[in-house]
Amino acid sequence: MSTLLDNLNWRYATKKFDATKKISTEDLNTLKEAVRLSASSYGLQPFKVILVENPEIREQLKAAAWGQTQITDASHLFVFANDLNAGAESVDAYIKNISETRGVPTEALAGFSDMMKGTIANLSQEAKDIWTAKQTYIALGTLLSAAAELKIDATPMEGFSPASFNEILGLDKLGLNAAVIATVGYRHDEDDAQHYKKVRKSQEELFITI
Repeated sequence: MSTLLDNLNWRYATKKFDATKKISTEDLNTLKEAVRLSASSYGLQPFKVILVENPEIREQLKAAAWGQTQITDASHLFVFANDLNAGAESVDAYIKNISETRGVPTEALAGFSDMMKGTIANLSQEAKDIWTAKQTYIALGTLLSAAAELKIDATPMEGFSPASFNEILGLDKLGLNAAVIATVGYRHDEDDAQHYKKVRKSQEELFITI
């Protein structure tokens, strides 16, 4: 049985996907559930994930990603969009979810609620947007690891125009911003990158123990 480290060594940023191979419904649901269970600040999840399957829309997005073929050839496209309006309403919805999930009165969560609201309210709009965008990267990392466990290829991508993605997907109207994307599917036999040795810093170079 493959270990986590084996699977992380196996994965790479796929450059060329096999457009004929699609992710099964079961595996796709597993990936979605992994993203749903991903960590986030306070557990607030101040983002949405747009799963783009429509081929016509993906052609438009490809043009907004400078023609990168992964956008259209991969089985699925995940667009992680951070919430530009995170605030009191988001916190109230989260507190309600906690109350219903754990059977705790909302009154008992007032301190937690006030702390989150106060913290967010003290952020400038720019700082808040940076904070919510960071949360999408945590979810992206979870997606990459989950895909590797299933032997599904996934490529994180920042090479796209967020403004164009926002316009094409109507994210502006939803108070969202495309922060980072991932193409998910199966590598093409002709993708030479799959044969490259993984290049990473050694633990001694990467970690500082104090």
